[in-house]
Amino acid sequence: MATHLVWFRADLRLHDNIALAAACRSQNARVIALFIATPEQWREHIMAPRQAAYLRTHLNELQQALAEKGIPLIYEEVSDFAAQGEKVQQVCEQHNVTHLFYNYQYEFNEQQRDRQLEKTLNEVVCEGFDDSVMLPPGSVMTGNHEMYKVFTPFKNAYIKRLKEGLPECVSAPSARGASLTGFDQIDFDYPQQDVDPALFPADEKAAIAQLRHFCKHNAADYEARRDFPAIEGTSRLSACLALGVLSPRQCLHRLLAEQPQAMEGGAGSVWLNELIWREFYRHLMTYHPDLCKHRPFIRWTDNVKWQQDDAQRQAWQNGQTGYPIVDAAMRQLNETGWMHNRLRMIVASFLVKDLLIDWRVGERYFISQLVDGDLAANNGGWQWAASTGTDAAPYFRIFNPTTQGQRFDATGEFIRQWLPELKDVPGKAIHEPWVWADKAGKTLHYPRPIVDHKQARVATLAAYEAARKA
Repeated sequence: MATHLVWFRADLRLHDNIALAAACRSQNARVIALFIATPEQWREHIMAPRQAAYLRTHLNELQQALAEKGIPLIYEEVSDFAAQGEKVQQVCEQHNVTHLFYNYQYEFNEQQRDRQLEKTLNEVVCEGFDDSVMLPPGSVMTGNHEMYKVFTPFKNAYIKRLKEGLPECVSAPSARGASLTGFDQIDFDYPQQDVDPALFPADEKAAIAQLRHFCKHNAADYEARRDFPAIEGTSRLSACLALGVLSPRQCLHRLLAEQPQAMEGGAGSVWLNELIWREFYRHLMTYHPDLCKHRPFIRWTDNVKWQQDDAQRQAWQNGQTGYPIVDAAMRQLNETGWMHNRLRMIVASFLVKDLLIDWRVGERYFISQLVDGDLAANNGGWQWAASTGTDAAPYFRIFNPTTQGQRFDATGEFIRQWLPELKDVPGKAIHEPWVWADKAGKTLHYPRPIVDHKQARVATLAAYEAARKA
């Protein structure tokens, strides 16, 4: 009898899992599943403790869901990616595996690992799938068969491809035998910090329900509501996408079921754009592996003379910069493991263009905190804000943190939620609390701005211009 092994990585779901569906296609094959944790690799990549806890939760849910289908999940723990390959070989030998199924990962180290494993497993048929994307890398290219470097033409070509034929969703496998019992709860040797289940779906069923609710009730208003952190205008599904609890194809199909004009620029089109931004960064990573190696896409930006100011870096990390919208955003991140997307742009711009601190410092800090940490999306976002990436904001575009707060949290509702020390500052004065405090003769237990924005802007422009000429 053939034995099919499904190697789960960042695809912790039963529904629309291409590798799992392929492994279960034959009714005559025995199907087993495998997950291999790599705590030392996670430490090297500074995975957030909240993401580790979220991973553990969903891994245990997956084990239970597979068991109900009669599919056992083997759990192993090794140090790093190289050891993962060796462990897969051992499992294949122990269980007489004939076919290995897995979904591609596009990061450089992961791709190297998979290529090496395919060379090693001579007796096993290896089948990989483009599962974490709607359309596979290489399928949306310029007329010269090159990867797009600008998002808008990529998006237009992408939507054209989608209109030619939507990627299908595959069903969850049917039961392959009696339900299994008696397995141990999975845990791993890595720091973990609990995630609030009210903020993030705790299992696959809840994730699907949240997707459906968002597409039906909120996707149409996403464009109008998404930039205001005091209201729930976003989907909060990024953590599920990062771990593969949901697939982007499920998001696409559910969106079009509820908002059929989304591909024509109608209701829901802006959320579709966000899904395509996610694809853009994933596709880019496969064609420009240097993005996985802490290098900027625009090479001359490596000449920028960054500041090495630990006190300012710590003030940014701890939400103590004296700019309320920046500080409220950073405290939201530190407290919940998540940050609203508009705020990600604001705090990234502040770190890089007000403090002139290397964008890679911010990129690493985000990964160390985010429950939805994803290399391609995080790197793409930071390089966009720092004007070092493909289709990034021009280097002379510098957010004013005060006016950003006034525009997107006008009454200060979000700021007051996260900065209780400013609760007595009235109305719109909260965006410049020291101006109010000095006039009113009040004492605030809140820092004065650690940098003057106008002066910082001049210094940053000079640093980028010098780098460009170097």
